[in-house]
Amino acid sequence: MKSNGNNSGIKKKKAWFEVLKGIMKIKYKKPKFIYLGEEISNSGIILSNHEGTDAPMSLEIYSHKPLRFWGAHEMNSGLISMYKYQTKIYYHEKKHWNLTLARLFCLIASPLTNLFYSGFDLISTYRDARFIKTVRESKEALNNGYNVVILPEVSEGGYNRTLKGFHEGFALFAHSCLKSGMDPKVFVSYYNKPNNTYVIDEGIPCSVLFERYPQREELASALCQRCNELGELSYNEEFIKSKA
Repeated sequence: MKSNGNNSGIKKKKAWFEVLKGIMKIKYKKPKFIYLGEEISNSGIILSNHEGTDAPMSLEIYSHKPLRFWGAHEMNSGLISMYKYQTKIYYHEKKHWNLTLARLFCLIASPLTNLFYSGFDLISTYRDARFIKTVRESKEALNNGYNVVILPEVSEGGYNRTLKGFHEGFALFAHSCLKSGMDPKVFVSYYNKPNNTYVIDEGIPCSVLFERYPQREELASALCQRCNELGELSYNEEFIKSKA
Protein backbone atom coordinates (compact mmCIF):
# COMPACT_ATOMS: atom_id res chain seq x y z
CA MET A 1 0.00 0.00 0.00
CA LYS A 2 1.36 3.44 -0.93
CA SER A 3 1.24 6.45 1.33
CA ASN A 4 -1.94 8.15 0.20
CA GLY A 5 -1.92 11.39 2.15
CA ASN A 6 -5.42 10.73 3.47
CA ASN A 7 -6.40 13.91 5.31
CA SER A 8 -9.25 12.19 7.13
CA GLY A 9 -6.80 10.92 9.74
CA ILE A 10 -5.46 14.37 10.63
CA LYS A 11 -6.63 15.53 14.04
CA LYS A 12 -7.25 19.18 14.76
CA LYS A 13 -4.96 20.50 17.49
CA LYS A 14 -6.64 21.38 20.77
CA ALA A 15 -7.81 24.99 21.10
CA TRP A 16 -5.63 25.67 24.17
CA PHE A 17 -2.56 24.45 22.28
CA GLU A 18 -3.25 26.80 19.36
CA VAL A 19 -3.59 29.67 21.84
CA LEU A 20 -0.29 28.67 23.43
CA LYS A 21 1.40 28.59 20.02
CA GLY A 22 0.12 32.11 19.41
CA ILE A 23 1.77 33.25 22.62
CA MET A 24 5.02 31.49 21.62
CA LYS A 25 5.20 33.71 18.54
CA ILE A 26 6.54 36.39 20.89
CA LYS A 27 9.75 34.36 21.20
CA TYR A 28 9.82 32.51 17.90
CA LYS A 29 9.51 34.87 14.94
CA LYS A 30 8.28 33.64 11.57
CA PRO A 31 11.22 32.39 9.48
CA LYS A 32 11.68 32.94 5.77
CA PHE A 33 10.91 29.57 4.15
CA ILE A 34 12.94 28.97 0.99
CA TYR A 35 11.97 25.95 -1.12
CA LEU A 36 14.46 24.61 -3.66
CA GLY A 37 11.73 22.42 -5.16
CA GLU A 38 8.03 21.92 -4.59
CA GLU A 39 6.53 22.93 -1.28
CA ILE A 40 5.86 20.19 1.26
CA SER A 41 2.23 19.08 1.24
CA ASN A 42 1.30 15.87 3.09
CA SER A 43 2.79 12.47 3.90
CA GLY A 44 6.45 13.38 3.55
CA ILE A 45 9.50 12.83 5.76
CA ILE A 46 11.20 16.07 6.82
CA LEU A 47 14.79 15.93 8.06
CA SER A 48 16.18 19.01 9.78
CA ASN A 49 18.99 20.25 11.95
CA HIS A 50 17.90 20.89 15.53
CA GLU A 51 19.24 24.29 16.67
CA GLY A 52 17.92 23.72 20.17
CA THR A 53 14.16 24.26 20.23
CA ASP A 54 14.19 26.83 17.42
CA ALA A 55 13.92 24.53 14.40
CA PRO A 56 11.05 22.34 15.67
CA MET A 57 9.17 25.30 17.12
CA SER A 58 9.49 27.28 13.88
CA LEU A 59 8.03 24.38 11.93
CA GLU A 60 5.24 23.67 14.40
CA ILE A 61 4.12 27.29 14.68
CA TYR A 62 4.55 28.52 11.11
CA SER A 63 4.53 25.66 8.57
CA HIS A 64 0.72 25.23 8.58
CA LYS A 65 1.22 21.65 7.42
CA PRO A 66 0.10 18.54 9.33
CA LEU A 67 3.15 17.48 11.33
CA ARG A 68 4.14 14.74 13.76
CA PHE A 69 7.59 15.10 15.32
CA TRP A 70 9.91 12.39 16.53
CA GLY A 71 11.03 13.07 20.09
CA ALA A 72 13.03 11.27 22.77
CA HIS A 73 10.61 9.09 24.72
CA GLU A 74 11.79 10.72 27.95
CA MET A 75 10.14 13.93 26.75
CA ASN A 76 6.88 12.08 26.20
CA SER A 77 6.70 9.93 29.35
CA GLY A 78 5.50 12.27 32.09
CA LEU A 79 6.85 15.11 34.18
CA ILE A 80 9.48 13.23 36.21
CA SER A 81 11.01 11.58 33.15
CA MET A 82 11.02 14.92 31.32
CA TYR A 83 12.66 16.72 34.26
CA LYS A 84 15.51 14.19 34.41
CA TYR A 85 16.04 14.34 30.64
CA GLN A 86 15.91 18.12 30.42
CA THR A 87 18.32 18.71 33.29
CA LYS A 88 21.01 16.14 32.51
CA ILE A 89 20.76 15.60 28.74
CA TYR A 90 19.30 18.72 27.17
CA TYR A 91 20.47 21.63 29.30
CA HIS A 92 23.65 20.14 30.80
CA GLU A 93 25.09 17.91 28.06
CA LYS A 94 23.71 19.54 24.90
CA LYS A 95 23.39 23.19 25.96
CA HIS A 96 26.37 23.04 28.37
CA TRP A 97 24.58 24.59 31.34
CA ASN A 98 25.86 24.12 34.87
CA LEU A 99 24.03 21.04 36.20
CA THR A 100 22.82 22.74 39.40
CA LEU A 101 21.51 25.70 37.43
CA ALA A 102 19.77 23.33 35.03
CA ARG A 103 18.07 21.50 37.90
CA LEU A 104 16.83 24.73 39.44
CA PHE A 105 15.65 26.14 36.12
CA CYS A 106 13.78 22.97 35.21
CA LEU A 107 11.76 23.09 38.42
CA ILE A 108 9.85 25.81 36.56
CA ALA A 109 10.60 24.92 32.93
CA SER A 110 9.73 21.22 33.00
CA PRO A 111 6.10 21.59 34.13
CA LEU A 112 5.54 24.20 31.41
CA THR A 113 7.30 22.07 28.80
CA ASN A 114 5.31 19.02 29.87
CA LEU A 115 2.08 20.97 29.31
CA PHE A 116 3.21 22.11 25.88
CA TYR A 117 4.38 18.65 24.82
CA SER A 118 1.03 17.17 25.76
CA GLY A 119 -0.39 19.13 22.83
CA PHE A 120 2.60 18.50 20.55
CA ASP A 121 1.56 14.88 19.90
CA LEU A 122 5.13 13.56 19.65
CA ILE A 123 6.05 10.17 18.25
CA SER A 124 8.30 8.68 20.93
CA THR A 125 11.71 7.36 19.86
CA TYR A 126 13.70 4.64 21.62
CA ARG A 127 17.24 3.27 21.54
CA ASP A 128 16.20 -0.37 21.91
CA ALA A 129 13.74 -2.90 20.47
CA ARG A 130 10.86 -0.54 21.26
CA PHE A 131 11.95 1.46 18.20
CA ILE A 132 9.57 -0.80 16.27
CA LYS A 133 6.75 1.14 17.96
CA THR A 134 8.23 4.36 16.60
CA VAL A 135 8.29 2.97 13.07
CA ARG A 136 4.75 1.62 13.29
CA GLU A 137 3.30 4.88 14.62
CA SER A 138 5.26 6.89 12.04
CA LYS A 139 3.89 4.85 9.14
CA GLU A 140 0.38 5.29 10.50
CA ALA A 141 1.00 9.04 10.63
CA LEU A 142 2.11 9.08 6.98
CA ASN A 143 -0.94 7.12 5.90
CA ASN A 144 -3.15 9.59 7.77
CA GLY A 145 -1.64 12.51 5.87
CA TYR A 146 0.90 13.81 8.38
CA ASN A 147 4.44 14.80 7.55
CA VAL A 148 6.85 13.08 9.93
CA VAL A 149 9.55 15.46 11.15
CA ILE A 150 12.84 13.91 12.27
CA LEU A 151 15.80 15.80 13.73
CA PRO A 152 18.54 13.16 13.37
CA GLU A 153 21.50 15.40 14.19
CA VAL A 154 24.30 13.83 16.24
CA SER A 155 24.22 16.31 19.11
CA GLU A 156 25.68 14.53 22.14
CA GLY A 157 28.34 17.23 22.39
CA GLY A 158 25.93 20.07 21.64
CA TYR A 159 24.38 21.68 18.58
CA ASN A 160 26.71 22.95 15.88
CA ARG A 161 26.36 25.11 12.79
CA THR A 162 28.07 22.37 10.78
CA LEU A 163 26.45 19.06 11.72
CA LYS A 164 28.78 16.22 12.71
CA GLY A 165 26.48 13.47 11.48
CA PHE A 166 22.99 11.97 11.33
CA HIS A 167 21.76 9.09 13.44
CA GLU A 168 20.50 6.27 11.23
CA GLY A 169 17.04 5.76 12.75
CA PHE A 170 15.36 7.71 9.97
CA ALA A 171 16.95 5.37 7.41
CA LEU A 172 15.51 2.33 9.21
CA PHE A 173 12.11 4.00 9.10
CA ALA A 174 12.43 4.89 5.41
CA HIS A 175 13.47 1.33 4.55
CA SER A 176 10.51 -0.05 6.50
CA CYS A 177 8.22 2.24 4.50
CA LEU A 178 9.51 0.73 1.25
CA LYS A 179 9.00 -2.80 2.56
CA SER A 180 5.39 -1.84 3.33
CA GLY A 181 4.79 -0.55 -0.20
CA MET A 182 5.09 3.11 0.79
CA ASP A 183 7.43 5.54 -0.96
CA PRO A 184 7.23 8.94 0.76
CA LYS A 185 9.40 11.83 -0.33
CA VAL A 186 12.22 12.93 1.94
CA PHE A 187 12.82 16.67 2.36
CA VAL A 188 16.18 17.69 3.82
CA SER A 189 16.09 21.11 5.46
CA TYR A 190 18.27 23.48 7.44
CA TYR A 191 17.21 26.17 9.90
CA ASN A 192 19.56 29.14 10.23
CA LYS A 193 18.85 30.82 13.56
CA PRO A 194 20.95 34.00 13.13
CA ASN A 195 19.04 35.14 10.05
CA ASN A 196 15.85 33.16 10.77
CA THR A 197 15.83 31.32 7.45
CA TYR A 198 14.59 27.80 6.69
CA VAL A 199 15.95 26.27 3.48
CA ILE A 200 14.07 23.17 2.31
CA ASP A 201 15.45 20.96 -0.43
CA GLU A 202 13.46 19.29 -3.19
CA GLY A 203 11.72 16.11 -2.11
CA ILE A 204 13.27 12.80 -3.15
CA PRO A 205 11.35 9.49 -2.91
CA CYS A 206 12.79 6.90 -0.52
CA SER A 207 13.17 4.43 -3.39
CA VAL A 208 15.46 6.83 -5.27
CA LEU A 209 17.55 7.53 -2.17
CA PHE A 210 18.15 3.83 -1.52
CA GLU A 211 19.09 3.29 -5.16
CA ARG A 212 21.77 5.93 -4.72
CA TYR A 213 22.81 4.92 -1.20
CA PRO A 214 21.96 1.24 -0.53
CA GLN A 215 23.52 1.18 2.96
CA ARG A 216 21.96 3.05 5.87
CA GLU A 217 25.26 4.61 6.92
CA GLU A 218 25.81 5.83 3.35
CA LEU A 219 22.38 7.41 3.29
CA ALA A 220 22.80 9.06 6.70
CA SER A 221 26.19 10.47 5.69
CA ALA A 222 24.95 11.76 2.32
CA LEU A 223 21.88 13.48 3.73
CA CYS A 224 23.85 15.02 6.58
CA GLN A 225 26.26 16.41 4.00
CA ARG A 226 23.31 17.80 2.04
CA CYS A 227 21.92 19.38 5.19
CA ASN A 228 25.24 21.14 5.75
CA GLU A 229 25.22 22.33 2.12
CA LEU A 230 21.79 23.85 2.70
CA GLY A 231 23.21 25.48 5.80
CA GLU A 232 25.95 27.12 3.77
CA LEU A 233 23.32 28.40 1.33
CA SER A 234 21.37 29.86 4.22
CA TYR A 235 24.40 31.94 5.21
CA ASN A 236 24.99 33.16 1.64
CA GLU A 237 23.65 36.71 1.46
CA GLU A 238 23.48 36.73 -2.34
CA PHE A 239 21.44 33.52 -2.32
CA ILE A 240 19.02 34.91 0.26
CA LYS A 241 18.60 38.14 -1.74
CA SER A 242 17.88 36.15 -4.89
CA LYS A 243 14.99 34.43 -3.08
CA ALA A 244 13.55 37.64 -1.65
